[in-house]
Amino acid sequence: MIRVLVADDHAAVRAGLVLILEGAPDMEVVGEAGDGRSAVEMAVRLRPDVVLMDVRMPLLDGISATRELAGVADVLILTTFDIDEYVFGALRAGAAGFLLKNTDADSLVAAVRLVAQGEGLISPSVTRKLIAAFAGAPAADPGALEALTPREHEVLAGLGQGLSNAEIARSLGIAEATAKTHVSRVLAKLGLRSRAQAAVYWSGL
Repeated sequence: MIRVLVADDHAAVRAGLVLILEGAPDMEVVGEAGDGRSAVEMAVRLRPDVVLMDVRMPLLDGISATRELAGVADVLILTTFDIDEYVFGALRAGAAGFLLKNTDADSLVAAVRLVAQGEGLISPSVTRKLIAAFAGAPAADPGALEALTPREHEVLAGLGQGLSNAEIARSLGIAEATAKTHVSRVLAKLGLRSRAQAAVYWSGL
């Protein structure tokens, strides 16, 4: 049996996911969590094979929770948000897979099976986003970095690690709105169109 922990802060969504997974003959839902902190604590205690993790949750977001679960369980990120920062953040945090919540029931069950077998899985729409980011990002130009302030260098490093604005703000001890402003300036100075391209740019330094 594949043991699954479901983490989502919306009770109705969580119940639907549990219903789908329990309907599979080879799966058992061993726990449910309504916030990221509880998800981590339950995963450490229950040792599921797969944690189905929402991104936006109270107390601890899904990306941070995924990072804390490295070596504890494989994490399959499930979210309604097809946004660059979540894609890169989830992958860099060690997520084994990334699916959008519009994935049908059969595909969800198949994805959990793949992750439980040690395979990686990324939603097709997310794959296209990653390919577009790599194809469109300019080669890293160390000279262009001279235009960045020391703080903007730190923000670029955060983008390279797949951090969200909130995570960058926490790591640097600044307001989230300030972090957002810095991100916009970094993208403009380096001629980048998205956070995903910034992550690709940073990886080439």
